[in-house]
Amino acid sequence: MYDWLIVGAGFAGSVLAERLARVRGDRVLVIDRRPHIGGNAYDHLDAAGVLIHRYGPHIFHTNSKQVFDYLSRFTAWRPYEHRVLADVRRPGCGTAVQVPMPINLDTVNRLYGLDLSESEVEAWMASRAEAVPEIRTSEDVVVSKVGRELYELFFRGYTRKQWACDPSELDKSVTARVPTRTNCDDRYFTDTFQAMPQAGYTEMFRQMLAHPNITVQTGVDYAAVRDSIPHRRVIWSGPVDEYFDFRFGRLPYRSLRFEHRTLNQAQYQPVGTVNYPAEDVPYTRISEYKHLTGQDHPKTSITLEYPSAEGDPYYPIPRPQNQALYKRYEALADAQTDVWFVGRLATYRYYNMDQIVGQALATFARIDATVPPRAANDAAEATGVPAIAG
Repeated sequence: MYDWLIVGAGFAGSVLAERLARVRGDRVLVIDRRPHIGGNAYDHLDAAGVLIHRYGPHIFHTNSKQVFDYLSRFTAWRPYEHRVLADVRRPGCGTAVQVPMPINLDTVNRLYGLDLSESEVEAWMASRAEAVPEIRTSEDVVVSKVGRELYELFFRGYTRKQWACDPSELDKSVTARVPTRTNCDDRYFTDTFQAMPQAGYTEMFRQMLAHPNITVQTGVDYAAVRDSIPHRRVIWSGPVDEYFDFRFGRLPYRSLRFEHRTLNQAQYQPVGTVNYPAEDVPYTRISEYKHLTGQDHPKTSITLEYPSAEGDPYYPIPRPQNQALYKRYEALADAQTDVWFVGRLATYRYYNMDQIVGQALATFARIDATVPPRAANDAAEATGVPAIAG
């Protein structure tokens, strides 16, 4: 008898498994339909011996000391600040140029051949910004800050490829995640803690799940074991609509197709990721992992990302009608007494990795305050007296 059957061996499931086993002594079974642990953060050596991320680049960053300190129990870190270039065409002449993304002072000066200062570029952006009475959509966010031309160059095509929707149809949260700067800071993130697991994400997950009370089974589907493996409670980190057999219809997600290439050269591009916003380029970005990992290798491996409507669910699509559909599933989830829903897919939220860790730690705190631990459950079953949470 397992105290917990955890569906999904990504961040949400692994953090909760570790806490339940180590802190409470509960017996935990973690299953995942994929043949590996780590969820979308899974990394491995490719055929050439280069460490790559199977599901595209995962850059760890957080402002939460609690989250960083927790993960530091399972990994040493390699300091890394992610930098991104955007491959765009200069206005007026159409020649290609790679400039910093998010848009900053250097982006504007290099793109337009200017020599503006910080105060001057702020005024320059303000002169191009469009007045928007109410910021509701992703288009509104950008044009109200930098105007129509930069919106067209950097955001519209990329967003249309990524989401198969025009930014005018998407919630403002999509482009609000990408700031606009008037200084020369070319870091993609500005969080207090920015680093990569020194031995990779998969090794960090191995350490997290290395407890005698945790059993891990990969290549296993929940439907195949839910009635055959005795367990008291479930933690579900898969799509919430799948758990309820798509009762109200499927929640819309965007997927990705990854094209991994190994090149017989030491370096392919100057930074970890280059974005390709133009709609006539079928992929959205190219990432080169040696920038992220610091690996010394005579070859390099890159990944091209192609957004897709088919495949594994990656990104909940932030539109009002989708949120309304999720609310119906959320009501079903809230009515469950012995099932806990955690993670990006289970809560239909576009969470970063650190946010999922934070959500899992907060969920554990609620569980620990309300659910009797293993010893109480065992005693209750032996005596027939119901266990009471302390």
